[in-house]
Amino acid sequence: MITLEVCVDDTAGICAAVDGGANRIELCAALGVGGLTPSAGLMQIASEAPLPAMAMIRPRAGDFVWTATERAGLVAEIHAVRMAGLAGVVIGASLPDGRLDGETLEQLVQAADGLDITLHRAIDLTPDIDEAMHICAELGVKRILSSGGAKTALAGLDRLAAMAEKPDITVMPGGGVNAANVTDFAARLLLTEVHASCSVNAPAPHNPKISDFGFQTTDARATDVSSVTALRKALDQIAGSSTSG
Repeated sequence: MITLEVCVDDTAGICAAVDGGANRIELCAALGVGGLTPSAGLMQIASEAPLPAMAMIRPRAGDFVWTATERAGLVAEIHAVRMAGLAGVVIGASLPDGRLDGETLEQLVQAADGLDITLHRAIDLTPDIDEAMHICAELGVKRILSSGGAKTALAGLDRLAAMAEKPDITVMPGGGVNAANVTDFAARLLLTEVHASCSVNAPAPHNPKISDFGFQTTDARATDVSSVTALRKALDQIAGSSTSG
């Protein structure tokens, strides 16, 4: 089976991921800015769901260049994830030039000892992917979420294929992956895990003041159970074809 990880940022998203056949969730707040650390309440709810949850560790929008104060906060957030009983964390740290910040990542990996770890798309900012992959290997990071350094994983497929040649690290494509294009990834990669939002435009709020006051943005998205189901079906067909072939 090809593992399907769906990123969600609310309780409805958790339910859609479960009902649609996802294998794992990436738990976030504010997916509109790429995902932030989820609240304690959402982590509690996710801990009671029947799927393992990986919590995003990212306290603010913007880059992944963390100050000393922010690094202390990241470690505290990892501790909160552990206390909530979630499966793991999604981490990343960059230097100002986009290269991975190995020193900070080492601190975060140590704090997450015993938890599952994914390195997130901070790696898509690096100018030297070989150096970045070496840092991950040295730290013992076994899974990387990446769009191959491009805006979408389909556009970054060449770099994803090169990354996937490195031993002992799972490269999980993410960024615009859906049921319609996942076969393109299977044609180039030995797919074992896929990351997707499976989202659609969120319905407009019944009360127009919700939008007028800025409580919901006009471009808000929501996890769609039918999109999860469709991607799950496509992945099962790919896995079945590989087995029969």
